[in-house]
Amino acid sequence: MASSHTDPETELESVFPREVGLFTDSYSERSRFCFCGHELSITQNFGSRLGVAARVWDAALSLCNYFESQNVDFRGKKVIELGAGTGIVGILAALQGGDVTITDLPLALEQIQDNVHANVPPGGRAQVCALSWGIDQHVFPGNYDLVLGADIVYLEPTFPMLLGTLRHLCGPHGTIYLASKMRAEHGAETFFQCLLPQHFHLELAQRDEDVNVNIYRARHREVTPAGQHPFC
Repeated sequence: MASSHTDPETELESVFPREVGLFTDSYSERSRFCFCGHELSITQNFGSRLGVAARVWDAALSLCNYFESQNVDFRGKKVIELGAGTGIVGILAALQGGDVTITDLPLALEQIQDNVHANVPPGGRAQVCALSWGIDQHVFPGNYDLVLGADIVYLEPTFPMLLGTLRHLCGPHGTIYLASKMRAEHGAETFFQCLLPQHFHLELAQRDEDVNVNIYRARHREVTPAGQHPFC
C-alpha cells in the first residue's frame, strides 16, 4: 500500500498480520446479526491466510448500530467501503438502498463476495472490488456520497495512503464515516486528531465506551493555508 513499487507479499503481510498462535487454526464460523430489520448471515474464515481480515470487529458492529440508531439514509446514494474484511458494513448499506462498492485487498475478496451472495438479493446494488490505498484509488471515481470504514486505522505507515484515498474518493459534498477502536499503540488518535482534520471537517459522532470505539463523521474542508495546521 505504500507505493506502486511495493512488493505484493510484503504488502499483504503488513496489512494482514499473521502472528504465530493468533490465527493458527483454520476454520469458518457463521454468525447472525440484526440491523435495520435485516438479519445478516456473515461467514468469517479464520486462519493464517486472512489474519485480521477474517472477523467481524467491534468497530463494524458499532458502525452498523450507529446507522440504525441515526436512521442514516443510503437510498440512492453512491457508497464505497474501504478495508471491508467480511463486508458487513457495505452489505447493510446495500440492503438499505445504497449503490455500494465494497473493497479490500485481493486476498479478502472471496470472503466478501460469499457474504454478499448470502445476504444481498438479486437486483441489489453491491459490487466487490480490490483497492489498495495509495496505489489504485484513482481507478475509482472521486464523487462518492458516502465513504465507510470500520477499524481500518491501525497501521501508521498506511496513514498517508489512507488519507490520500479518502481525499480522492469522497465527493465535494460527500460524507465519510469511520469507526475505530482507539488503540493508543496503533496511532489512531494521531490519525484522527492530527492528519484527518488537515483536509476534512471532523466530528466525533458517537463514542462506544464499552468497546473503546469512536465513530467519526468527516466532510471536505477548504484547503488550509501553508504553515497553518492548528490541529497538532
